[in-house]
Amino acid sequence: MNASIVEFDSLHNTCCVYDETLPKLVVFKDILEFMKRLPIQKALTNQHSVFRSHIERFWMNASYDEESKVITSSVSLNGEDKEIVITEKLVCEVLDFLDDENSPTKFPERMVKGCMLRMGYSGPLNKANYLKACFPKPYKVDTT
Repeated sequence: MNASIVEFDSLHNTCCVYDETLPKLVVFKDILEFMKRLPIQKALTNQHSVFRSHIERFWMNASYDEESKVITSSVSLNGEDKEIVITEKLVCEVLDFLDDENSPTKFPERMVKGCMLRMGYSGPLNKANYLKACFPKPYKVDTT
């Protein structure tokens, strides 16, 4: 078993806000409407109350097995140690991803480039990274 330690990160278990009534998000209304129709929306916005100490304890004891693509952790529940096993299938089930193993996991390059052009991106489309400076102003608004 090729297990590696998974370290806690302050961004674990954070979620996004898709509230088009917020003044800085009004310009993204069309994009937010589109995002609400995607299965990933639940993963980004679903909020559950979890104690930070529980999250840190989970990640402190977590390990990742590269071969089986599984995260395991040991937690104490009512004084008894329980092993938690997180698989890709479990994550898909919890987040209501209805796709199967043959579903695409990325968008075709042609589709991505078409979306960038429709957004008004002015930079080169054949580079590995897209530059924020090449997007029109509405896509550069700081929402914090």
